[in-house]
Amino acid sequence: MIVLGCEGSDGWGYGMRAVVQRVSQAKVTVDGEVTGSIGLGLVVLLGVGDGDEVSDLEFMERKLIGLRVFEDDQGKMNLSIGDVGGSLLLISQFTLDGDCRKGNRPSFTRAAVPAEAVRLYEELAQRIRQRRIPVATGVFQAMMQVSLVNEGPVTLIIDSRKEVY
Repeated sequence: MIVLGCEGSDGWGYGMRAVVQRVSQAKVTVDGEVTGSIGLGLVVLLGVGDGDEVSDLEFMERKLIGLRVFEDDQGKMNLSIGDVGGSLLLISQFTLDGDCRKGNRPSFTRAAVPAEAVRLYEELAQRIRQRRIPVATGVFQAMMQVSLVNEGPVTLIIDSRKEVY
């Protein structure tokens, strides 16, 4: 595995991370109230790490908008979220920055501080909305219940600074 960009002294590669799922429907609930829901589209669980910056945000924006994971008339994954008129459900998820290499309890020391994480999370949502893709969200730092119907199933992991997995 080749890791590009910032690395901690332990070799742990840093980058904005996303788990992306192609869905036919999804919603997020906080305290019994639906805060966001979509039909056809992508659910994106986003982890913002310490040291993530605008270049990571720009990479994630381009990747999510351009990701061709929806099927065309021949059944091939050739269409992007914009091509199919889909929406995006963006959920903040600091646990994506958990380090489970030592012991049984994850360490979250590489996660961004909340003020920086929420800034980048909200900016990503706004940038995608400016591209005419509807974006629903959860509530930052809230206990959320996310339910979805994964189509395929199609689930991908994106890291803004990894060249290869």
